[in-house]
Amino acid sequence: MSSRAARRLLTTAGALAAATTVIAGCSSGGSPTEGSAGPVTITLAASTLGDPGRGPGLQALIDDFNADQDEVKVEPASVPYPTFGQTVLTQLGGGEGPDLIRFDMPEFEAAASAGLLEPLDERLDVDALDLLPGPDKYMTVDDHRYGVIFEAANYGLFYNADLIPNPPTTFDEFVQVATSTTSGDVYGLAFRQTQAEEAGVWQDIFNYVYGFGGEWSDGEKLTLNSPKVVAGLEAFQQLYDANVIPKGADAATFRKMFAQGKVGMELNNGGYATATVNANPDLNFDVVRIPFPVEKQGALLAPIVINGNSAHKDAAMTFINWLLEPEQQQQLQSVLGASSVATVTERSAESLAEAPYLAVLDELTETGVPQVVLGFGAETPDIRRIVVTEVLAALQGTQDMKTAMDKAQEQATALVGG
Repeated sequence: MSSRAARRLLTTAGALAAATTVIAGCSSGGSPTEGSAGPVTITLAASTLGDPGRGPGLQALIDDFNADQDEVKVEPASVPYPTFGQTVLTQLGGGEGPDLIRFDMPEFEAAASAGLLEPLDERLDVDALDLLPGPDKYMTVDDHRYGVIFEAANYGLFYNADLIPNPPTTFDEFVQVATSTTSGDVYGLAFRQTQAEEAGVWQDIFNYVYGFGGEWSDGEKLTLNSPKVVAGLEAFQQLYDANVIPKGADAATFRKMFAQGKVGMELNNGGYATATVNANPDLNFDVVRIPFPVEKQGALLAPIVINGNSAHKDAAMTFINWLLEPEQQQQLQSVLGASSVATVTERSAESLAEAPYLAVLDELTETGVPQVVLGFGAETPDIRRIVVTEVLAALQGTQDMKTAMDKAQEQATALVGG
């Protein structure tokens, strides 16, 4: 992130902190300081703790840690998902906040660039760990490590195997299968295409841009209107214009349709597998790599980090080191379902027999790209709004995609530089 963006974050966070009460459970105040008698109590904030499907499993993991030793006690911090990032960043900017945080990538890059996180360069023995190199390379900001992967959820092509016995292996086949599957009230494909789902549209078009060799930036300058970015978005528009999706349907609606056998294909991340099984345990679906020319796709990466203001950094590191041990990594992956964790792990034969797509999603870990504009992590929401607005205008036929991205490049550069 640029120094300008970091200053903006600090200014915003500082102003908000003055008006925000520290949320319950997110302050380590009142715990014994390190070196004093008694266990040190630290807090862990993670939006997934409130997930009804995975929260109980994460709490069980914390309980196991607390039962495993008597020097450090971890307590979960209650932070509602919709306000998680803003709330925690505000607290960090005000010198408060949880000791341990499971961040999403935009907030991770923003906090690290603003100097709000504890560097882990000297704290983490990387040589002793079998870290997955693909997602781990995004844990460094300004040449310093600030986190380690907690979860990596990769995007693949989910398809209804009853509607589509042979999934596509090329983009041309993808278009052909989407077209031939569309009939009556059954659609070959579904994706988000409304401004109301701006963040979701960004996730959807991300796969097309990177799958056609594009990148939103070179790390220092925006490249929103590069030929490869435009090519990926034109492929997205080709499918929109082919009338193979339920236009106007939001994600909740078309995912329900997928579970009911009314949608043939969808691009989604590993977390979707659990939701799909829960929606219809009898649905005959599978997952393959997205059949685009370049083997890159979006990934939801979530690092675990230490608050730079924490009075208990050593205690926080004790938990991270414990979490990185093989037994705990296996347990965490079991809780997270179809996501990868920080280190190389092996699925059980039973889980692979029950859900063979787990192996497919795991293999995508090395080619997953976090859904941020690299080098502009904290500014990604601003850039996203501009890009999605212009792309949707192109879908509506008010401009061609090249013009849309030329306008997006001009607006975004004026706003964030680069």
